[in-house]
Amino acid sequence: MASTNDPFEFREFEEADNLLEADRDAVTISIEDEGIKPQKQSSNTGFNVDGGEDQFSSDDKEKLLSGQKKSTPFWTFEYYQRFFDIETHHVKERIIGSMLPWPRKNFIHVYLRGNPDLYGPFWICTTLVFVMAITGNLSTFLVNSWKPEYKYSPEFGKVSIAATAIFSYAGLVPLGLWGLLLWRNNKIMNLVSYSFMEIVCVYGYSLSIYIPAVVLWTFPIEWLRWCSIVVALGLSCSVLVMTFWPAVRDDHPRVMIAILSGIVLLNILLAIGCKTYFFSEPQNTTTVPSPPANNVTSAISKPGVV
Repeated sequence: MASTNDPFEFREFEEADNLLEADRDAVTISIEDEGIKPQKQSSNTGFNVDGGEDQFSSDDKEKLLSGQKKSTPFWTFEYYQRFFDIETHHVKERIIGSMLPWPRKNFIHVYLRGNPDLYGPFWICTTLVFVMAITGNLSTFLVNSWKPEYKYSPEFGKVSIAATAIFSYAGLVPLGLWGLLLWRNNKIMNLVSYSFMEIVCVYGYSLSIYIPAVVLWTFPIEWLRWCSIVVALGLSCSVLVMTFWPAVRDDHPRVMIAILSGIVLLNILLAIGCKTYFFSEPQNTTTVPSPPANNVTSAISKPGVV
């Protein structure tokens, strides 16, 4: 028979009973109840620490997942907010890159790198509008200031006309080009495709070279104006052609030539149209002086005078 004082006797339950007697608030776990999780004692403040952390972590996960799945529509301000979140040095690099294009350097691949912005194009277009309107009024004043009968009156209507021309070019032309490239990409699958925001960004930065050119148009010197137009057109068209060349080089030759010619032609029309409207030379009209009336009457009154 086994002794009652067997040292190998299993005494777990006796120790548990002793612990329960010592601390009535202690929690016990039964091996048989696997589905029941232990409940920890709450602190003196009545706040469950682990429960709060689990609740906060679950809320953060829900917010993160909802933010990843949520897509803002393009007609809301939240959609365009990310296009204005850009560092100043990036804008500076893109402006310099648009003014000094290098061969075989695609503006989208080198400077945008999948992160187009609207901050730079917006302020470039806005600056160009006000510079063009101000220098146009100043040029008119310089041309006519020597005339004694001239009275200066600012033409504020030039601001609205310049804004319509510049923003229409920077918005509608990229929209049409994006639709055309998208249509050609559906026809030929190997073409390089650009997003609408990338095309708008390229067109906006390509106008930055016209700001110093328009400042030179203030001086009423025609050869200086046309030289600045030629230089600005060459640099701006170079940026556009080198950027969109990879998107059309694998297309049909006629289509490729038509698209690139349209890009260059619209740029030329914008530059020459703005120069002609805002900085046109006044036409000098010569009038034939009429004979004084006193001399005629005196000749009639004296018939003997030949």
